[in-house]
Amino acid sequence: MLAHVRPHRIPPGPGQESVWDYPRPPVLEPVAERIRVVLAGVTIADTRRALRVLETTHPPNYYVPPGDVDSSSLRPSERRSLCEFKGVARYWTVAVGELVEVDAAWSYPDPVPAFAALADHVAFYPGRVGECWVGEERATPQPGGFYGGWVTSTVVGPFKGGPGSMGW
Repeated sequence: MLAHVRPHRIPPGPGQESVWDYPRPPVLEPVAERIRVVLAGVTIADTRRALRVLETTHPPNYYVPPGDVDSSSLRPSERRSLCEFKGVARYWTVAVGELVEVDAAWSYPDPVPAFAALADHVAFYPGRVGECWVGEERATPQPGGFYGGWVTSTVVGPFKGGPGSMGW
């Protein structure tokens, strides 16, 4: 049996954060930057009122208030999952014209009290929609596709999600 090897934290540079300094259990905080999500050239979410979840080894997940999401682009999915910290998540298929991305977004309709501010905010997988923006920087997906973290130049890892990171 192979032991899980915990990687070395990359020291953050000026203006950066290390995901290894984020807490567990995670915390929720407001975001100062403009957050945008674009699919097929259409902006489906645009806000300056986003919240982000910070959890050890994960790049931030960004949650957009429901009033700042084009609800016509969201179709409810049957998928559900349980987060030990936030509660039960429901998933959304995101569609623009003929382009349909199944389970490309999620929300917490009734989060646990510590994350009550997340109620009905929508988070998007950057690997399943066309573009996710933090300010003027386009985010890339967290490795692996299971988690929905947004990687930007302001966060350093290594990040959980890729091969060999299950035991971190």
